[in-house]
Amino acid sequence: MKLTLVVACALIDTDNRVLIAQRPEGKTLAGLWEFPGGKFEPGERPEQALIRELHEELGIAVKEACLAPLTFASHAYDDFHLLMPLYICRRWDGDVIAREGQTLTWVRATKLRDYPMPPADIPLIPHLIDLLM
Repeated sequence: MKLTLVVACALIDTDNRVLIAQRPEGKTLAGLWEFPGGKFEPGERPEQALIRELHEELGIAVKEACLAPLTFASHAYDDFHLLMPLYICRRWDGDVIAREGQTLTWVRATKLRDYPMPPADIPLIPHLIDLLM
């Protein structure tokens, strides 16, 4: 089975809410909510990939020192296995905007389960609840 490595970030605002994005129509798992992030480019470290993805998707600038690893997801989908480190970030430069047509919302950690998410993202929720309560 193919191993797919992606990286994700729980952006946390000053009100202790977490940013999630809805996957747009036409993409795999369209309509589900997820943490921003994405795939690695060749030779990238996780932090580099996340900084690039957050800029591409949300238009924000993140410094590597502001990324803290929290946990990771390991999930077997039908045709591949996903490995996804989750970082938290509380500081960035710029305003969060949806640059790829996705819907964005800020949510309390305790309300994350109200949003349908891909199976790999769901086990990350208790870690965020523990962190933010």
